[in-house]
Amino acid sequence: MSSIGIFDSGVGGLTVAKEIILQLPNENIVYFGDTARVPYGIKSRQTVIRFSIENILFLLKQDVKLICVACNTASSFALPVIKNHFRAPIIGVITPGVREAVYATQNKRIGVIGTKGTIKSRTYETEIKQLDPKVKVTAAACPLFVPFVEEGWLKGEVVMSVARTYLKPLCAAGVDTVILGCTHYPLLKPVIQEVLGKNVILIDSAKQVAFEVKKILSSEDMLNRGKGGRHKYYVSDNPEWFSSLAQRFMGRKLTNVKKVDNV
Repeated sequence: MSSIGIFDSGVGGLTVAKEIILQLPNENIVYFGDTARVPYGIKSRQTVIRFSIENILFLLKQDVKLICVACNTASSFALPVIKNHFRAPIIGVITPGVREAVYATQNKRIGVIGTKGTIKSRTYETEIKQLDPKVKVTAAACPLFVPFVEEGWLKGEVVMSVARTYLKPLCAAGVDTVILGCTHYPLLKPVIQEVLGKNVILIDSAKQVAFEVKKILSSEDMLNRGKGGRHKYYVSDNPEWFSSLAQRFMGRKLTNVKKVDNV
């Protein structure tokens, strides 16, 4: 039975995997974390495109019917290039989040936070403007958020202080909707919400991506009719590190993580 393929530069994409498993419990999942080459956020466009193609080729060998690019940097840089090169449907994390944010905003002021690579690419901004040219976008890179999540620093004065600094331009711009443009950021939702205020809507792309996956599989009549899907996890390096961090993202320990040598 074919699977849904998901790839990310590391562990962050597990927020997307968790949401897909929640919404599509009968689907088989093959997840690949490119832990040998993480992070993608500081790499060049050409490098991210090359890594993404290699990751997709690996997933296609695992008999996947749809591929989800669960990495914001890869979605920004590689998706426009690779979408037409493969027959399997490929979806990224950007368009579903953008659609939801444009729908949600009342005052047409949207904030976007992400890695330096994602923010520099201006992909979110471009897509938002395409959907609604009247929206004013304020973007901010939050590079320390990823290490905070991976170290388990999800609250406390240090995290709060950094969040206030990063989110200052968004507060100043009076945004009413903010896209969490990195798959690690949902774990920092309480802190981000506290800094921005309870009236600001936070868009978690993972939920929207899962909706999108479900929609595509339904429309193509590719949903798994069987009961209870199997989930496989592969990494390009350090499966122990991945397994221990996975608990933070999935709420449970992963024991079946395999290392692959040639991606």
